[in-house]
Amino acid sequence: MGSRSRARRVVAALGFAGLLCAVLGVIMIVMVPSIIKQQVLKNVRIDPSSLSFNMWKEIPVPFYLSVYFFDVINPRDILQGQRPQVRERGPYVYREFRHKSNITFNDNDTVSFLEYRSFQFQPDKSRGLESDSIVMPNILVLSAAMMMENGPMSLKLIMTLAFSTLGERAFMNRTVSEIMWGYEDPLIHLINKYFPNMFPFKGKFGLFAELNNSDSGLFTVFTGVKNFSRIHLVDKWNGVSKVNFWHSDQCNMINGTSGQMWAPFMTPESSLEFYSPEACRSMKLIYKEQGVFEGIPTFRFVAPNTLFANGSVYPPNEGFCPCRESGIQNVSTCRFNAPLFLSHPHFYNADPVLAEAVSGLHPNPEEHSLFLDVHPVTGIPMNCSVKLQLSLYIKSVKGIGQTGKIEPVILPLMWFGESGAMEGETLQTFYTQLVLMPKVLHYAQYVLLALGCVLLLIPIVYQIRSQGPKDAASQPSLATQPDQLSSPYTPLLQDSLSGQPTNPKV
Repeated sequence: MGSRSRARRVVAALGFAGLLCAVLGVIMIVMVPSIIKQQVLKNVRIDPSSLSFNMWKEIPVPFYLSVYFFDVINPRDILQGQRPQVRERGPYVYREFRHKSNITFNDNDTVSFLEYRSFQFQPDKSRGLESDSIVMPNILVLSAAMMMENGPMSLKLIMTLAFSTLGERAFMNRTVSEIMWGYEDPLIHLINKYFPNMFPFKGKFGLFAELNNSDSGLFTVFTGVKNFSRIHLVDKWNGVSKVNFWHSDQCNMINGTSGQMWAPFMTPESSLEFYSPEACRSMKLIYKEQGVFEGIPTFRFVAPNTLFANGSVYPPNEGFCPCRESGIQNVSTCRFNAPLFLSHPHFYNADPVLAEAVSGLHPNPEEHSLFLDVHPVTGIPMNCSVKLQLSLYIKSVKGIGQTGKIEPVILPLMWFGESGAMEGETLQTFYTQLVLMPKVLHYAQYVLLALGCVLLLIPIVYQIRSQGPKDAASQPSLATQPDQLSSPYTPLLQDSLSGQPTNPKV
């Protein structure tokens, strides 16, 4: 009896534990998604107490700028009206450092900041040195010539004379360092003297001179602390809510984020929209596929075919015109009226006539498409590679001798890719806090529920088994217990079996 009592107590304890596990599992199934959502909301908003604040303030991801130049092989032939031939040189790789300063939290649930960038050449990652020479179009001469195309002939002749006096030609031979960070040119001083508002720069001229050791403008974005629905969205850039570079309100709108973080809880129907000061416009990327980066689930977003489409192919882009072939965007209105065009590298995803007009271009999606891999639950980028090309529209301008007989062509100058991937301690912390722990909680709730159900079955099975033998023992047996079958007719039955009469008493 003692062992049976102990067994009953053990079974009862297991049943109680099973009930607790089952109840806890059910509570977790109901509550865990809400808890995870609250934790994500708490940690992705722009607030000094959030997990991602330091990541937002001092971007820990190592960014690299890879630059490829199109070295012009036949400049003399181009001046005679022949097809340009180019050779891709590079990459010339720079480590990009970013940090935010002047961080000011405002009363309307926004924060204002300046983000500074600096670049450091990485010889070990590059294919070449900054001292390498590159032959490329003289942007100052050819841009000035295009600006004067409809000007009076007398002014064109004066410009031709000035170019000759200063030794300026349609093509120049400069080092990588000079093209990137600037070079002294007497033409700049001459233009600034007689046309002070033509160019925004006063000293050296370089394609990236304005980006190094400088900020990208004053951004004001929503923090998401009071109103989560607008988290990370840009409220203003340089104090304005829309730019005035383009010819339609839609194209001038500042949409999306500043390009570093997006709203959490993404779906395949989500898109990535951000404002790019370098492109002077907002851009939108679309969902392509799911993936995994270092064990972290991601959504890949890519550029749609309409990103640089012209107005005839995609009417909403009409505001970016005057347009040429589809696949390139005229950025002259935000680049001192120089005939510069933005596109994917090698004119990928553009009208084929653009690549066919220049020998040496080989567009392909593997090398020249851009993408962003974002963790959909938090909206934080894990891996990105943004690639863009800068080209110059060149042609012969009557009256300016330096332009020769150049046939109209969009000639690529360079393309660059900005890439970065989360790694090291930052990646491990992110994985542990925002991926591993939610995953553990997700599985734990079902494990507890299953374990509770199993433990609850133990007392049920025990009760059934303990009742079975007891009921069988209580049934009468003819073979072993005949006395228990006695009745008033038992003596008659016994006498008839022995052959002797029975005289019952009446």
